[in-house]
Order: sequence, then C-alpha cells, then structure tokens
Amino acid sequence: MGITYVEGRVKGPSNKEEAVKFLVDSGATYSLLPEKVWQAIGLKPKRKETFTLADGTTVERTVSEAYIVFHQGEAHTPVILGEKGDEALLGVVTLEILGLVFNPFDRTLNPMRMLLS
Repeated sequence: MGITYVEGRVKGPSNKEEAVKFLVDSGATYSLLPEKVWQAIGLKPKRKETFTLADGTTVERTVSEAYIVFHQGEAHTPVILGEKGDEALLGVVTLEILGLVFNPFDRTLNPMRMLLS
C-alpha cells in the first residue's frame, strides 16, 4: 500500500528524460508511468498485460521498459504505460531490481539484504 512518495527521473530509448514523483506502492507489481510522462520520453508499448486493482476489478494495460534513476540507484525496469488519470507508482519489481525494500514504519527505501545461494 502506498503511503509515501519518492522523486526520481525516467529515461526513454532516445535518452529523453522526465522528473517523476512516484507513490511507493508495495502492493503493485510493476511501476506505472502517467501517460504524459511515457509519451514525453518516447516509450512504445511492447506487450499487453491484465492487472487486478485493489477492489478486485481487472484492467488491461500496455507495458514497456524505461530506465529509472533514484539517488539510491538506477536500472532498466518494466513499466505500465498509464492512461488518463493514472498516477505514477513505484512497484515491487522496480524496487527489487534496484535492490531496495520499503520500510513502512519510517517510510524510507533501504538497501535489500542480497542473497547468493
């Protein structure tokens, strides 16, 4: 559940970039970019996925890939291409790719304990 925001930057395939204020949502699988942002950085849909919302309804959205930058790290990550009215979300897949975990008690992103076994 999202209870805090973090600021970052996203880049598209032509290195165009935009600043984004993400709602950290540990209940979301993929991160989501608002329509205005993903269009500005030149992302194109790569595939469609069906997602279940918190109320149990399902929506179909297109997915692409973006380069995301936070002060804790940067990496490529899958992103949902949002539609009108969608808010930027930072999902668990992006957090894991960056080696971060969300601490809900102090509302911070912290390094993940990385295992190699």
